Amino acid sequence: MAEMFKKRAAFGKSPKISDYRAGKRHLFISPLRGDIFHICASLDPRYICCSTHVISHISNCPFECTYCFLQNYLTDATLTVVADSNAILDEIREKTSRQPWRLFRIGTWELGDSLAVHPLNKAALELVEGFAGLPNCILKLRTKSAEVTPLLDAEHGGKTVVSWTMNPPEVIRREEIGTARMDARLRAMERVASAGYPVGIHFDPMIMFDGWEHAYERLVNDIFSSVSPEQVIWISIGSLRFNPEMKKKIENNYPASTITAQEMILGDDNKFRYVRPVRVQMYRHVLELLKEAGAGICFTYLCMERWNVWQEVFGRYPDSIGHLDFLMAESVWKRFPGMCSCRPRKEKYMALEY
Repeated sequence: MAEMFKKRAAFGKSPKISDYRAGKRHLFISPLRGDIFHICASLDPRYICCSTHVISHISNCPFECTYCFLQNYLTDATLTVVADSNAILDEIREKTSRQPWRLFRIGTWELGDSLAVHPLNKAALELVEGFAGLPNCILKLRTKSAEVTPLLDAEHGGKTVVSWTMNPPEVIRREEIGTARMDARLRAMERVASAGYPVGIHFDPMIMFDGWEHAYERLVNDIFSSVSPEQVIWISIGSLRFNPEMKKKIENNYPASTITAQEMILGDDNKFRYVRPVRVQMYRHVLELLKEAGAGICFTYLCMERWNVWQEVFGRYPDSIGHLDFLMAESVWKRFPGMCSCRPRKEKYMALEY
């Protein structure tokens, strides 16, 4: 099978599989075509976004999360990875050098999982070692797998964050099909932290179910029994969200799932979310759990929420997307100073346009 992938890559022809599930079973190693580095496509000026940047070198994922937007997004569902890491790094180096004062947080997970299968691990390893030499960039690997062994001996220079989407076992079992179990993710988290990587944690999407409060309490306690808050660079919190078209896809593709049955409201970004009082309740609950676990020192932010929700959860909110970008950079500067080439200047970030 590996040899077949090599031949396809040599000819530069993707199988172009349209079926979402079938595409997960075919891997295409692709050359680089066009620009691959850009700001996250989810950025919406009507919400406070973290303005992360992404490398679109992975497309599709071998896992089957019922809530995954890819089932409604991909026209070519072939699991694809761009193998030309040197060209990717050259593009990043050229574009980020135009703003040497800025700390770029750059993820590989926009259209897939960063570490789900071995070829992704190999590509990730090459990027990890390349980012060690980029002065104003942080590489963000985000996964629901436990496939971290190739990273452990890498010369990462402290410039890569390995992150996990974390949900209680009840959610993993029902809604994150084929992904690593929670205990396996926790062991992987311990391993990368021991290898000197900062860890990121994403309670996103949080999902409602009977007993969710106690389940998330156990989850937070388990996480911080595995790693210390000092090793965690940031924590994001967000809720289940999907557009109306994807609602139909979820119900057709995963008829046993009940995630579309909760009371929801359609936002300005054309995505259904839990009603605001429910979201605020969920976010406040996790925030309180984090404080009790000693994780109040970790930079914690909401994903794709408005100013009023930030105010209700934190009692404050960033003034703009650029302000949140600055606050994250400032937190990194203070807690992980080796990751920044220079001290962040607020006025520079506030002048950014999105």
